[in-house]
Amino acid sequence: MPHYIARAFLAATLALLVSGAVSADEPPFTLAEAQRLALSNSRQLQASQFGVSASKSLAVAAGERPDPVAKLGLENLPVNGAERFSVQRDFMTMRSVGIMQEVTRPSKLRARVAESEGAVRLAEAQQMQTLVEVRRDAALAWLNRYYAEAANRSILQQVDAVRLEVTAADAAYRGGRGMAADVLAARQALAESEDLASEASREVTAAKVGLDRWVPGASDRPLVGEPSIDTVSLHKHTLDAQLAGHPEIVALERRAELARAGAEVARADRRPDWSVEFVYSERGIGYSNMVTLELTVPLEIRRANRQDQRLAAKLAEASQATYEREEMLREHGAEIETMIDDWNSARERRDRYLTTIIPLATDRVVAARAAYQGGKASLADLLMSHRAEIDARLKALQLEAAAAKLWAQLAFLDAPPEILATTAATIRPAQGDLP
Repeated sequence: MPHYIARAFLAATLALLVSGAVSADEPPFTLAEAQRLALSNSRQLQASQFGVSASKSLAVAAGERPDPVAKLGLENLPVNGAERFSVQRDFMTMRSVGIMQEVTRPSKLRARVAESEGAVRLAEAQQMQTLVEVRRDAALAWLNRYYAEAANRSILQQVDAVRLEVTAADAAYRGGRGMAADVLAARQALAESEDLASEASREVTAAKVGLDRWVPGASDRPLVGEPSIDTVSLHKHTLDAQLAGHPEIVALERRAELARAGAEVARADRRPDWSVEFVYSERGIGYSNMVTLELTVPLEIRRANRQDQRLAAKLAEASQATYEREEMLREHGAEIETMIDDWNSARERRDRYLTTIIPLATDRVVAARAAYQGGKASLADLLMSHRAEIDARLKALQLEAAAAKLWAQLAFLDAPPEILATTAATIRPAQGDLP
């Protein structure tokens, strides 16, 4: 059988197996639709959106100076003698009102704003990472159910075929043309096939539960469409450039940028902020009122143990994030090279099953049936050929599923910007989350 014919046959078989239950009133539940619904239902993504909003709000606040401080005071009030508790008689008693303002230098405000903007970019990178993980995991759950259902249907077909052999063996035995051993062998084969079908049914149920985790209520919706798992956009010789945009790599870059911005804030904090205070004091009748103007300057007597240490810590955090990024880039590069090799190997082996092993197993069943009917082979030989055929078909499905899961991890390694924009626009705070 030519390769392209066998490939088309498997595609058509899978489509029929997993979409046979589709009815006219049910919407198609494709892989892309599952991803879209997973994104719209993801609490993880909503949480990351709140994180971005929080960072943006803090960035606005970072550029503002501290609020002024109002002061009210009563100074030098007598507490004994003839003038005790009088606010008018003693010339030293004063009723004061004042205001104090901390004067933050513009360079320090700019450094704080830059740090907060870096926090916003980090939150956005983490949101992108969450989006990629949700898309990838939803795709893996969809594919897991897709191939579990395909395997289950294929096994059920084999159960029907073995059941026919049992009926034929019973008829032959009653007609005096068969042996009791053949009947027992056929019934044993049927029981084994039914046990295999029970296990496949359990795997389908588990796969539905796994997909429900990403798309609630999806277990009753039939899957539609076949994923195109034979092409990926990643190439071994350009992995470094392609992985530069990986969400985890970008998040580490943003972490390093945030730490460097924090170092600038720590450097600016080495020069303390001054405070200015103005106080107006009213004294008793016959005494002059007074004003006070004060300038307060913190004394940094242990800069080496405080401000300099904070600066050193931030610089160390920036270096840590930079080296972690380089290490993660190497790690992801090695992992993806291995995944590409495994993906190619799984597809090559799948094609070998489709073009060679499955056709030979099918021909073996035909030959075994002819030999059995001609009295040249036992029923056990025929049943063994059936089992070999189903094993070959299941192995092809397993290889196809393995290739599909590797493809999903490679194809959904990142997300186009338009998907992030569309998803962010659809996220709304849940009722009661915000005032």
